[in-house]
Formats: sequence, structure tokens, C-alpha cells
Amino acid sequence: MERYRLIKEIGDGTCGSVYKAVNLENSEIVAIKRMKRKFHYWEECMNLREVKLLQKLNHPNIIKLKEIVKENSELFLIFEHMDYNLYQVIRDCQRPFSESEIRSLMSQVLQGLSYMHRNGYFHRDLKPENLLVKNEIIKIADFGLAREVMSWAPYTDYVSTRWYRAPEVLLQSSAYSPAIDMWAVGAILAELFTLYPLFPGESVTDQIYKICTVLGSPDSSIWPEGMGLSRALNFNFFQAEQANFSDIMPNASPEAIDLIQRLCSWDPYRRLTAEQALQHPFFHLASQIPWPFQDPLPVMANKTESTPKLELNLWDFGNESDECCLGLTLAVKPSVPNQDACMNSKPSGEEFLFCSGYQAHSGQLVFWPLVSPDNNLNEVPMHLNSSYMRNSQTSLPPVSIQESSPFAISPLQPNLVDCHLFGQMMSLSSPIQQSFSFSKYTRMILNFNLDFFFF
Repeated sequence: MERYRLIKEIGDGTCGSVYKAVNLENSEIVAIKRMKRKFHYWEECMNLREVKLLQKLNHPNIIKLKEIVKENSELFLIFEHMDYNLYQVIRDCQRPFSESEIRSLMSQVLQGLSYMHRNGYFHRDLKPENLLVKNEIIKIADFGLAREVMSWAPYTDYVSTRWYRAPEVLLQSSAYSPAIDMWAVGAILAELFTLYPLFPGESVTDQIYKICTVLGSPDSSIWPEGMGLSRALNFNFFQAEQANFSDIMPNASPEAIDLIQRLCSWDPYRRLTAEQALQHPFFHLASQIPWPFQDPLPVMANKTESTPKLELNLWDFGNESDECCLGLTLAVKPSVPNQDACMNSKPSGEEFLFCSGYQAHSGQLVFWPLVSPDNNLNEVPMHLNSSYMRNSQTSLPPVSIQESSPFAISPLQPNLVDCHLFGQMMSLSSPIQQSFSFSKYTRMILNFNLDFFFF
């Protein structure tokens, strides 16, 4: 450890204390976790669950273990250094987080968690203190309580901090699953909107009471296994009606509230997985849509090249007898062959398109125009984003939504070519991909690639 100089203690956890330190050889700032337990043999160090896990996992949203040092009987884990933890960010926040900021943070957490679950581990101690932030990047840390998904029960009943502990753990279930991580994610997501814990119980009993006052009391139809756990403990749930989430989080969108409810479900089998949560409409509400390109030359009615060329391609790429897949590509070629002038135009502004209100438009395909029909499109400011270059194959991930969801999208969409909603707004220049599940036997995928529209 002579290569490192400790600067200050920055945390104290269940398994060890964490220090900010500097590498004297290259001046790199690192975080050093000094384990509280004594280790007499190197094999003990390498068999430590946290060490084995971090050596296997390599993901941009999981903290990186840089080095392992054993000195005498002490074990030191050298990590990359992060500036803050999420608890400090929430505590010092001077204003509520915007939904786009929350979306960015939580999508990163879910990506790291999804990777972790796919590789056979669950965290068991997710809380804001264990989510580290630096330059808008967030990483999952502190794997001291992590377990293998396939490990044998019984598990300990004390895992995460009480406020983020799933109800099956509170009721001392000895066989829980990665769903306990998803409960914690839902509680953290709600806290980012309110800047206050969603379930701040002062004891285990008070914690269950706090959950009941928000989610409503469970019964055998909501959580049958939970009724058995409560009977085994001779515990009766507090009787309460479900609270109005809009009153608790008035700044949260309906999509955000729906996601929180799906994550904080009494029944762990009904909670979304990390992969499913990433497909929720909350993470696909906002798309940055650049201003449409304008033709550098005025459109002349007597010019044959002034009319946009529409290309429509259809193909069937189903490979199973019970599966029918239809692909559709719609593109409009520019009316002016020389695109260099477009590239050289000065960006003067950009717009953001927020697609919300799924319930109100569940029966039709809706486009929100960026430019009103009265505006002269030749006078619209332009902005070129490199991620929206012509012929780009970039697309948003498909969203799969259960039919019972309030955000389900009807599969009966109008013909895109004839849709009157296009009107004069054909200013959409972002590639878009949507996937709709029709039934068990038939699946239809519409893949739109709308390049440039000129008028």
C-alpha cells in the first residue's frame, strides 16, 4: 500500500470503510475499500464473493475494480473514484430533477442491473448511497451483499437498507429473487421525483405500514404468497386504500407513475425485470427531433426536381409457419441533388418532441408536428445532428407493452401513406422504430426510416 496515499474517509459500509486516495506513481485518484474482516490467506481474498463478482462483471454502469492488495492480514480493494453518491446528489439538489435527467440516471442503473442479473447475480443492497455519480455517469457499487441468482436458499432476511427493502424480505421470506432489486429501483425512481424517500419506515412494522398507505393493503388476489408469509408470522396487514400517486409525485408523468407502480408491486412475480423496465414507455417518451432541413434553393413549381420522391418498400421476413412479419421502409429523397449547401447551413435552434398521452391516442397513430401549417417551411431554422444523418440505421429499441397496460398501443394503425395526420408537417427527420405485439401467433413489425423531407 506504499504506492497509495490516503486523503480522507468518504464512506463506511457493512463490510468495510472507503477512502479517497491518490496513486503516487501516476497521480490517479482512486477509492480504496479497506475490508473490516481479517484475511490470512490469499485464497480467502480471491474467494470473497464481492471480488469474484467484480472480476466477472465488466459494464460501464458497474464500478470497476482496479486492483486487489493484501497487506499482512488486511485486504484492500482499489476502485475507480467517483465524485458523489446519489444520496449526496439528492440531498444537495437545489431544484427538482427534470424528467429527462431522471430518465438518464435510471436507464443507466437499469442497464447495469440488467447486465448483472443476466450474468447470474443480484445486488440485494440497492440504495442511493450505493449508486455513484461522476460527470452524469452513474454506476452501481458496493457488492458486499450480492448473491448468485442460482445460489441455494435460505437467504438472510436482512439485506438492503429498510427504506428500500422489498416486502417479501420484510416478511422474512427465505427464498427471494432479483425482484428485490427491482423494488429498490422503483423506490429510488420515486425519490428522484420527490427528493424524499417513498417508504421512510422507522421500524419493520412501520415500514410495512408505510407501504400499505401508498400501495394499498394486499390480499390473496394481489399477493397470495404474501398472505402465507404474514400468517406464518401472525401478522395482519394494515387496512388502507391505495394513494393517488399523482398527489405524491405531482411532477411525474403518467408513464413515470406507471413504471413505479410496476416496479413496486407487492407480488415479486409481477414486478418488471430490468430488461422489461428498459422497454417501458417512460424511457421512450422524449426523442430529440432536429429541425427539418430546408432546401437551399427555392422550390419552383415548374421544376421537375422540386417534387420530393417517395420510395416505399415492403418485404416479408418471417421464417416460421406461424409467424408473419411485415417490414416497411418509407423514405423521401431530397428535391435538390446538392446536399452540401444543407450541411453548411448554420444551426439556429432545435426542438424537442415529447410524445405523451398514450391513453388519449390508443386507437390511432399520432404525429406531433414541429411546425404549424401556417409557417413557411423555407424560413424554419435548421439544425443538423450527427445522429440523424441521411440513411442512418439508428433506431430506438422496441417497446413491448402488455395488453392490460394503460399505455398499450392499438395494433390497428391507419395506413401511413394515407394518414391525414401527416398533413404539411412532414418535417420528421429522425429514424423511428416501433414494435407491436399483436398475438401469440402473429407479429408485425413496422420499421420506419424517414430520412429527409424537403418542401
